[in-house]
Amino acid sequence: MENIWTYLSTRPTDAGWLGWLIPTALQTLALMVVLLVALAFILLFDRKVWAAVQMRKGPNVVGPFGLLQSFADFFKFVFKEIVIPAGADRTIFLLAPLISFVLAFAAWAVIPVGPGLVIADINVGILYLFAISSLGVYGIIMGGWASNSKYPFLGSLRSAAQMVSYEVSIGFVIISVILLVGSVNLSDIVNSQNRGLGLLNWNFIPLFPMFVVFFISALAETNRPPFDLPEAESELVAGYQVEYSSTPYLLFMIGEYLNIVLMCSMMTILFFGGWYSPIDLPVLNAVPILWFGLKVVFFFFLFAMVKAIVPRYRYDQLMRIGWKIFLPLSLFWVVLVAGVLVAFPDLAAHLQSWRP
Repeated sequence: MENIWTYLSTRPTDAGWLGWLIPTALQTLALMVVLLVALAFILLFDRKVWAAVQMRKGPNVVGPFGLLQSFADFFKFVFKEIVIPAGADRTIFLLAPLISFVLAFAAWAVIPVGPGLVIADINVGILYLFAISSLGVYGIIMGGWASNSKYPFLGSLRSAAQMVSYEVSIGFVIISVILLVGSVNLSDIVNSQNRGLGLLNWNFIPLFPMFVVFFISALAETNRPPFDLPEAESELVAGYQVEYSSTPYLLFMIGEYLNIVLMCSMMTILFFGGWYSPIDLPVLNAVPILWFGLKVVFFFFLFAMVKAIVPRYRYDQLMRIGWKIFLPLSLFWVVLVAGVLVAFPDLAAHLQSWRP
């Protein structure tokens, strides 16, 4: 540590570390602002979809067409009193939502939303996301345990078991994609899909069964209905969030929705060509970030529709799907893909010939 401090203090104008730190900090700040603003409208969109399914209007009073409803809710949470239970561990109780919030943002550092539009285009982007998602469960566990109440604790245990179970299936699905692409870099995975079938650029067709597994596993990974058992109001009230209010509750909610949008982005990157247009024409690829955003919103719409339509599962049904159906299916698909690539080396060379 002393050597590092000596290096930084004796070379304050070095364009090496300073030239990297300032642009990276500005990019990170810009990404956080864009995500938070987008999240406000995505939350409104979520509520509007539920309302439409239930034949009602939804939020429509605050601002034109209710566009400012999410911002009003934000200020309401911020200015409310933070209530901490008498028997709670105050430090861990307040640290838990902060951990969930920070980790949810940290995962977005490797998400490419366009060619070159990524904070850290590292070669192990997939492994980085695995590490961040594995750490995310700690915030929920800490929140449930520190609340010193049986309902939050049971909810946090449910969430931990659920997230760990479905991370296994998601991991095997991603391995199938990695085998076909030959890279764990997210930008490389997107670029490898820029070879359409004629004019069409839908590369998810050969991996459609794995897309279905990934989509359903993403619902369980993010505690979305019909797999919202960790916070099921019929049994655990609000689960690990029972004792939270004001800003700590808001941090949990923002972290949860950031993870949902992250999963939508991952489906866009792994199966739907990322920022590339579905029609492989140069004129349509002129605004790549627009296509990325439209695909993410489409998958979020599917998330919202599932919540509005599909009834909640029992916990034993949830675990049975993860361990007895998705795990064998995803493992079989990995073996199948690997076997085909080994049996047909020319096909493997063709699939991985996308590199310039």
